[in-house]
Amino acid sequence: MPDSDPPHSQAPRESRATLRARALRLLARREHSRAELERKLGRPRAGQQAPQPDMLAGVLDELQSQGLLDEQRFAQSLARRVARGHGSARVLGELRQHGLDEQMAQQALRDAQAELEPEAQRALALLRRHHPTPPADMAQRARQMRFLQRRGFGTDAVRHALRMHGAGADVAQDDTPCD
Repeated sequence: MPDSDPPHSQAPRESRATLRARALRLLARREHSRAELERKLGRPRAGQQAPQPDMLAGVLDELQSQGLLDEQRFAQSLARRVARGHGSARVLGELRQHGLDEQMAQQALRDAQAELEPEAQRALALLRRHHPTPPADMAQRARQMRFLQRRGFGTDAVRHALRMHGAGADVAQDDTPCD
């Protein structure tokens, strides 16, 4: 008589040590949020069942208590990386997508903005890199505007970047760009 359980239910579960080793391998490559690690480690592997949720939570708790899994550090790293070529809206969206709470996301964004040049200058640099010549007509201007908006730059930063790109000059020191 055939067994009524699906075949994968007979597969062994991953041990705690193996689960911890997998988590450490992932963390060695780059920082991860807790939600990201839960998702990646919670999936069943070939020939094995998904780990028990309480064992997974225990491993992640242990890594957090040892400082190996640090959501604040992850948030700051991600915010700095994304902010180099994108605006504030995109940075916040990326942070939220990784399961970080709003307060941590806002703080990481503020920290990244403090380390980088103002948003309008980043928008101008990106615009000049991707569109070396100023827009010749309104259609090109609109296309360049959409280019920056898709990357999360705010309206003020986009306008400022387009104005400076059209003028062919760098952002002046006494000109107050928008953040």
